[in-house]
Amino acid sequence: MSPAPATLDPVTVSVLTHRFEAIVQEMGEAMLRTAYSQILNSSRDFSTALCDGQARLVAQAEHVPIHVGAIPWAVEAVREAFAGAIRPGDVFLLNDPYHGNNHLPDLTAFVPVFVDGEVAFWSINRSHQSDIGGSTHGAYNPGATEIWQEGIRITPLRLYDAGVLRDDVLRMLATNVRHPHDFMGDLRAMIGSARVGERRLQALVGEYGAKTVDAAVEEILDGAERQARACVRGWKDGVYRGETVIDDDGHGTVDIPIRATVTKRGDALTIDLTGSAPQVTGFINSALPNTMSAVHMAFAYLIDPRTPKNSGTFRPVRVLTRPGTIVHPHPPAPVTLSTNHCAQDVAEAIIKALTPACPDRAIAGWGRRFRIAIKGVHPRSGRPFIWHMFHARPGGGATAAGDGWETAGEGQAAGGIKFGSVEVAEARFPLTFLHHEFRPDSGGDGMHRGGVGAVLRLRVDVEEHAVANTAGDGVRHPPYGLLGGRDGLPHRYRLRSRRRERPLRTKEVGIPVAPGDVFVVESSGGGGYGPPSRRAPAARARDRENGLTTRR
Repeated sequence: MSPAPATLDPVTVSVLTHRFEAIVQEMGEAMLRTAYSQILNSSRDFSTALCDGQARLVAQAEHVPIHVGAIPWAVEAVREAFAGAIRPGDVFLLNDPYHGNNHLPDLTAFVPVFVDGEVAFWSINRSHQSDIGGSTHGAYNPGATEIWQEGIRITPLRLYDAGVLRDDVLRMLATNVRHPHDFMGDLRAMIGSARVGERRLQALVGEYGAKTVDAAVEEILDGAERQARACVRGWKDGVYRGETVIDDDGHGTVDIPIRATVTKRGDALTIDLTGSAPQVTGFINSALPNTMSAVHMAFAYLIDPRTPKNSGTFRPVRVLTRPGTIVHPHPPAPVTLSTNHCAQDVAEAIIKALTPACPDRAIAGWGRRFRIAIKGVHPRSGRPFIWHMFHARPGGGATAAGDGWETAGEGQAAGGIKFGSVEVAEARFPLTFLHHEFRPDSGGDGMHRGGVGAVLRLRVDVEEHAVANTAGDGVRHPPYGLLGGRDGLPHRYRLRSRRRERPLRTKEVGIPVAPGDVFVVESSGGGGYGPPSRRAPAARARDRENGLTTRR
């Protein structure tokens, strides 16, 4: 871009801040209305963002927090791979976590936005695919011991070359997934969403001029840094330690610790994760970009929510990791579950550590992810299907401000992923929701109560046997309470057949599902905040009246 003017009207900066935010929100709406797969058009497991020409995050939509912190790493990987060869009309793809992505299911589309012959911005859509190949359906393989078993690895790749689709590349990608029709529809929606961002950015530059927009980006990033540092400055100086524990890796290693030592001095933080467990056999390892995203997510949760979330916001944070650990594994370690675990656990270890420094901003434990993916043949259409369970969401953690959200989902999404309509799910898939309601007493007691989880009984109405996988955590270790608040209840998942009912492990592959089998799900509640003795009697009475608790 052209050199920036010496001064910029703060009102113009504010207007452009909101314009950038409006662009990413519109990109999200375009995606929501055009995506094919239920995981995208119903559960909304996607994110949109804008980066500048230097790969700095300028704006993000309020979708899935764990997606966005790693995006600058991904943009930098694309820039390096195609340095000097990026042209108008290009579209790039990436999903490989060892090249800047979170995990393989999160395919990312990048559209470079040119101003005055140079790449001034990147318009980005990151979307979780219903299937990405690999040795099992649904993108999560609990049996994986190396990343090649988890799906096709897409290093920085040019899909459109100066506006011309590379058909051979698209055919290769579609051939490597189980549902190519849906994959190509979702990919087109992703690119369309990113193209919306491209058009809106070009119109914005045309309206305000390149110099003004360039200067506004600098001020937006610097302003976010100032706000973040001002918030941190109010916290108590010190060295703080926090630890969370993952149930297991699905391959025999149990009670896996994530440890954060946080040093707070003045307006800055150093977050040391080097004491975390060594990398493990299973797919809960977190590649470095995903770990950085988890750290940024935790920081974003703790600072003033009015502070824009961009690259400037995270300048006060320094992160230390050690290669060979679960938060910085050596390739080819499998990593697919890492956007849930250990990402949520990294964030929670940091939040627990900083609770003494900023107790009014700390968050009790949220429910952990426990996914079920079912593959079968729809008896009415004869078409194969893959269904990802986003229903029966766990509860959110309580805070100093109030109770946790009921059935809000896991902490790494913070309510950004929805469970969608029961009726739509029954119309699209051979499923019957026999029972779907709140789980009383699942939220941890406290001055502020943890949000409750849910109870679900789901019948699978296939005519031939189906198969299911599970991928999650939170059976051995429940969501934690804070400052005297009680823990929430852990998950309890079972599969009920005609002859027996058996518990489901959190990381299990190839589960046979017979026609008429019923999944019985009791999801965890969030942790409580503060001593239960300080809870208002009127709040307890309201909880009992609404069926959220039976406590008196």
